[in-house]
Amino acid sequence: MHDLAAMHDAVVRGDRAAAEALARRAVERGGDLLAVVEGGFAAGIRRVGELWEEGEYFLPELVQGAEAMKAAMRILERELARRRDELPRRGRVVIGTVQGDLHDIGKALVATLLEANGFEVFDLGADVAPRRLVAKAAEEEAEIVAASALPTTTMPVQAALVEEIAAAGLPGSVQVLVGGAPASAEWAAEIGAEYAETAHSAVAVVRAALATAPPHFSLL
Repeated sequence: MHDLAAMHDAVVRGDRAAAEALARRAVERGGDLLAVVEGGFAAGIRRVGELWEEGEYFLPELVQGAEAMKAAMRILERELARRRDELPRRGRVVIGTVQGDLHDIGKALVATLLEANGFEVFDLGADVAPRRLVAKAAEEEAEIVAASALPTTTMPVQAALVEEIAAAGLPGSVQVLVGGAPASAEWAAEIGAEYAETAHSAVAVVRAALATAPPHFSLL
């Protein structure tokens, strides 16, 4: 059984060596690595974020926690990629953190879990303008555009993205998925988007959205 609590604590402590060792052990043991990511390391980075918001952690602790998380994910992603190659392609997703927001960890985690579940993901990184997301969706014939926003001040960019998708005249029905700490189901409904509270739930939301969407771009 994987020690999810130890993974969580390694990230909270910013202990990169411990996080790497636990990630390697998880790969060696096999099993559900998505549970390892979500229940262990991702839970840890969420706690780091909470401690930052509560004023208990400062920039050095925030950076150390992020580095521990990234170190573990580099190890896990190699194994997840190997497993992904054995899965049928489910669909295409373009993802990015919205313009004005440089936060990357949560968005990268969503991208990793989507890829591990057989989706082809095009990650544009952070501080991405809506027009870039729309252009990439058109180029890759994506069914889903996912946009993360952490500061409340960048939430209007998610709304602008929905508007640009609608105005772009793309064939079929490209759906927008929003997430991030200030986002909510109510916000998503207000702007005409889908919502995922966590990286793990994002996978289920994308699956459901593609299952109910009218045919447009061919699924891989």
